[in-house]
Amino acid sequence: MAKIGIVTDSNSGITQADAEKMGITVLPMPFLIDGEQYFEDINLTQEEFYEHLQNDAAVSTSQPSPQAVTDLWDKLLQKFDEIVHIPMSSGLSESLHTAERLAEDYGGRVQVVDNQRISITQKASVEDALRLAAAGKTAAEIKEILLKTKFDSSIYISLDTLKYLKKGGRLTPAAALIGTILKIKPVLQIQGEKLDAFRKVNTLKKAKTVMIEAIRSDFETRFSGFVQRGEMMLAVAHTQNYEEAELFKQELEAEFPNVPVLYADPLSLSVSCHIGPGALAVGCARIVKE
Repeated sequence: MAKIGIVTDSNSGITQADAEKMGITVLPMPFLIDGEQYFEDINLTQEEFYEHLQNDAAVSTSQPSPQAVTDLWDKLLQKFDEIVHIPMSSGLSESLHTAERLAEDYGGRVQVVDNQRISITQKASVEDALRLAAAGKTAAEIKEILLKTKFDSSIYISLDTLKYLKKGGRLTPAAALIGTILKIKPVLQIQGEKLDAFRKVNTLKKAKTVMIEAIRSDFETRFSGFVQRGEMMLAVAHTQNYEEAELFKQELEAEFPNVPVLYADPLSLSVSCHIGPGALAVGCARIVKE
């Protein structure tokens, strides 16, 4: 049985410490803050990131250099026969396409998976890959399964502020002003590769209700078979909103007692820089077993 190395990036929300416990490798995502380069969970903590963001620093995302990617693969291939590389969604970053081009020189030993996920659902894909590798699947077989199941997931995100959507050019100043006056807290969704509008509410309580009902609808329709077979999981994500995340996790456990709520994680910083602190999210994903 081939030894399979699993690689993802820090957009999965998996820390370097957790990666070591899981037996995987996390490629840290680079950020430019006021022109200086930082690497997530290496020389940039969650707390430092939000401090820069709230002080109106110029924050932008970047992608790992080709050299950083190939150096990592070369090192891992001394230990593993094959690699499954699971980057953030191609719809949110060019890093996946870069990895695909680089993998062409590895004769099939590196399989790059574009299963169009991020944050807690990307983390779920990593866990799926670990289970499949333990079951004896090859890297190519793992990639095929993850691509086949890539849309078996959803994320819904409630924003606390419109400031960062406006700053990033995703919202006009006039719309942001009206939204602020009316205390609008939009709920966004990620279905596959895009971050899109879902619903508008004006309180966090209503936002949580909307997100819970959206998950319930998913469970009763597109994911009903998976729920019945015990193949779905839930998770919470947030941006510097730890207390609310834990409370929301408890609410989800009460609402969906037959679906495990596996974790409450900080949201990927690549998404956080566009939505700011105070956000709360719920994600669900199929647990792939074979």
